[in-house]
Amino acid sequence: MGDFFKSILYSLGFFSRLVKGTGRFFSKRQASQKILIMQILFTFVEALGISTLLALGIGAAVNIIGLPVLASINQERLIYTLLITIITRELGPLLMAFIIIARSATAIATEIAGMVISHEVEAYISIGVDPIEHLGVPRFLGVSISLFMLNIYFNIFGLAGSYLVASFFNSLPAAVYFGNLLDVLTFPDLVVSLAKSIGFGMVIALVAISRGFSVERASTEVPVAGLKAVGASFGWCISLNILLSVIYYILQGV
Repeated sequence: MGDFFKSILYSLGFFSRLVKGTGRFFSKRQASQKILIMQILFTFVEALGISTLLALGIGAAVNIIGLPVLASINQERLIYTLLITIITRELGPLLMAFIIIARSATAIATEIAGMVISHEVEAYISIGVDPIEHLGVPRFLGVSISLFMLNIYFNIFGLAGSYLVASFFNSLPAAVYFGNLLDVLTFPDLVVSLAKSIGFGMVIALVAISRGFSVERASTEVPVAGLKAVGASFGWCISLNILLSVIYYILQGV
């Protein structure tokens, strides 16, 4: 239990360093801006393919499974509420977080851990460069921005995939279909979806970066740092998802 609280305090301290570094990062031009661009390229752009397939598949699956069931009880219009609940509010942000954990959390943790082991971080310190600001902040921003954009992308293609299936069962005009979706989409739905995507991105980046910097000298610590980053990211993202969902339902009076 003591180690758990130490880990929490270490992460909070690390988070404060990243936040402070973020303010300075945007206030002046830095060479680390290239790291930010490369992180967005790896985390967002290169994940578009798998995200598209998942979004289209899940959007289609919701309609294929949900429409016949709802039609049997004459509640076909509830499919729009179901789509917003699953794709926009609940599954979209969490599924995109899982993709980024699998792709980027391991990569960031092992890359930074390798730099620590090879004394690259010490070299940065020796020339007066803050390694957290130079290595950590652009990755923190890159992952957070990427997850935010991936969530929006997933929503667009997920709802588009659901329309393709719906139009197969019933020749419904696109304007009517998406109009019905907008009718059931509420501002709190958008807020909680965006809050989850930003929160998940910050958590994943924080865990991966802090795990990478936490290694000491043995090269065997590098893969362990990657594994710990993945496990901790999954746990914290699921916990944050539950917390935000509970807050949403409490505020909605459900």
